[in-house]
Amino acid sequence: MARTGNYAAFYVSEPFNQSNLGASATKDFVYYNLLKAYKGADSTFPFNDSHDKNYNVRDGSDWEKTLKPRLHDRLSKSKNIVFFLSSNTVNSRAVREEIDYGVNTKELPVIIVYPEFSEKSDIVTSLKCFKKQVVDLWDNLPVLRNSMNSVPMLHIPNDKALIKKALNDTDFMVNTKIDGGNYYY
Repeated sequence: MARTGNYAAFYVSEPFNQSNLGASATKDFVYYNLLKAYKGADSTFPFNDSHDKNYNVRDGSDWEKTLKPRLHDRLSKSKNIVFFLSSNTVNSRAVREEIDYGVNTKELPVIIVYPEFSEKSDIVTSLKCFKKQVVDLWDNLPVLRNSMNSVPMLHIPNDKALIKKALNDTDFMVNTKIDGGNYYY
C-alpha cells in the first residue's frame, strides 16, 4: 500500500462536527484548515491530506466501531503525522489514539507544529536545548512525550516555509526516516 498522505492531528473538543460554526473557533482545527488553504492556493504545496483518504465520519459516531477504525485506516495510508501542539491541546481520547497508533504501531515520523510560536528561537535556546514552554506542552500529552525516541520528531514553529520544508523532508517520511529522537531546523 502506498503511504502518501500527511495525517494532520490536532485537538478538538468532543463531540465535534466540522460543519458547525463552532469548529471555526476551535483553534487547533483552524491550523489544520490553514494547511488545506495553503494547498488550495498553491497546488505545489506538499500537503496530501490523509483525512481525504476515506469518507468522513459524523458527529456522535461510535468510537470503537466507526471513529477509531477510520483513524487507523487514515494513519495506515500516511507517510507522517503533522501534529499541531498548542496550549489548547488536551490529552483527549482521539489525540492519544492518533499519536499512540501512528507512532507506536505504524512508526510514523511526526512533524510537530507549534502554532503559538513563529520563530525557531521560540522553540530552541541558543544552547540547542528545547525551551521550557515547549517541554511543558509535551507534558500535557504523555503518549507523545513518552514516544519521542521511537520515531523522528521534527519541532517547528508555525511558519509556512518551514512547514513546506518539513513536508518535503524525506528524513520525516516513514519509508526513508532517520533515527528516532527530537530534531529541529
